[in-house]
Amino acid sequence: MVATMVDGVFEALRIGVGFLWTAAWAIIMGLTVTSLVQVYVSKERMAQVLGDGDLSGLTKATAFGAASSGCSFGAVAIGKGLFKKGAHAVNFLAFMFASTNLIVELGLMILILLGWEFLVAELLGGLILIAVMAVIVHLTLPENLFDEVRETLNERDHEAGVTEDPTCGMEGSDEYTLTTDGGETLKFCSEGCMETYLQETSSSGGWREELRSWGGWYKIANQYRKEWSMIWKDVIAGFLISGFVIVFVPQWVWNTLFIRGDGLLVTAEHAIMGVAIAVVSFVGSMGNVPFAVALWGGGISFAGVIAFVYADLITIPVLNVYRKYYGWKIMLYILGVFFVTMAFTGFLMELLFDALGIVPDLAGGETATEQTYFELNYTFYLNLIAFALSGFLLYVYRRGLGAPGQYRDPVCGMRTDDSEPAATHDGERYHFCSKTCKEAFEEDPDEYVTGHPMVMEGHDH
Repeated sequence: MVATMVDGVFEALRIGVGFLWTAAWAIIMGLTVTSLVQVYVSKERMAQVLGDGDLSGLTKATAFGAASSGCSFGAVAIGKGLFKKGAHAVNFLAFMFASTNLIVELGLMILILLGWEFLVAELLGGLILIAVMAVIVHLTLPENLFDEVRETLNERDHEAGVTEDPTCGMEGSDEYTLTTDGGETLKFCSEGCMETYLQETSSSGGWREELRSWGGWYKIANQYRKEWSMIWKDVIAGFLISGFVIVFVPQWVWNTLFIRGDGLLVTAEHAIMGVAIAVVSFVGSMGNVPFAVALWGGGISFAGVIAFVYADLITIPVLNVYRKYYGWKIMLYILGVFFVTMAFTGFLMELLFDALGIVPDLAGGETATEQTYFELNYTFYLNLIAFALSGFLLYVYRRGLGAPGQYRDPVCGMRTDDSEPAATHDGERYHFCSKTCKEAFEEDPDEYVTGHPMVMEGHDH
């Protein structure tokens, strides 16, 4: 019994890590492309373009979301910022969906782990879902519901002193604060976003010129690191969980959950179950793709897989964030609208693909337990290239090549150059962004020479 359990654990790890190995190059390449887009594609102010719930605003919300990938929680936080600034309910919901489902890295993962049919259904169905969601919201939205919540949200955040990060729209932190030359105090959600702001203000020339400089590559490396920081937990959890689900969940569980047979009722039940499983799975972002592989192997239909992949925005942890931001009414409204549209779109995709004769054959191909993942094939060489690229970007960021300011202030962590205040301690020269940081360093230099800068409260640059 113990030996069987141990063998099962090793097999689950082999499958989970094997999935990760198979998709690693796609994730890395996708995040690199996303970082390039985030850094070099200019964007209009969302409050200006997403204020109206018309077709133009919906189209821009979808396009902006697809170019602003991130984890489910990041998308919800940014959506909150857009909503506070006046974005229509339809548009900020469309933005959140596009930024978690219509993105490069997710598409590549679906293509590799599930196949081209699922990728086409994900992209085409995603656009249909947004259109259906927009119609449902326009038909069912209680008058002034979102306007009242927006006013309350703005008042509450104002009283609490909450400010949005000017680079990403997420909530700013007192830990990462700077004051501009004009006297405006800005708060950022992370050191990476603060550096992004400094990069943008110090940029010169177009993207072609920037890509021929270390400064341009530092921007990409910084964004790449930020993208990874948002999704790595979901990615690792999704791959490992999928391996254990495939090995340890018996077939009778799947037979109980999913009605067997053909027909519209079976397709509808599988689509509904796909969304329901996603709600309670606690797996979001790209981590739900390997989980979808496990469901597909368990017998859920094409409609169920598509609906499950869509539903990372209504997992229980994300629903709790909606509740904290907007209250119970808005949370339940978003859950209802998304649940219906996700299940309906999955159902519609299977009907369409069945009519075209391109629904994948569940019985065809090797199962996850039959596959050999670690071979000297194209995946191996693509992973070598991807890991080399990732290592290069990490090296650029760690070394600060082309970063705004040659030196890092040991007190607050900001980048600075040799024109600012400086001090010497134990034969080493330190540079500071302001006299305040220099004075703090001189009072207790041993506290700051560890290489881990401390951020001062009320710090004024």
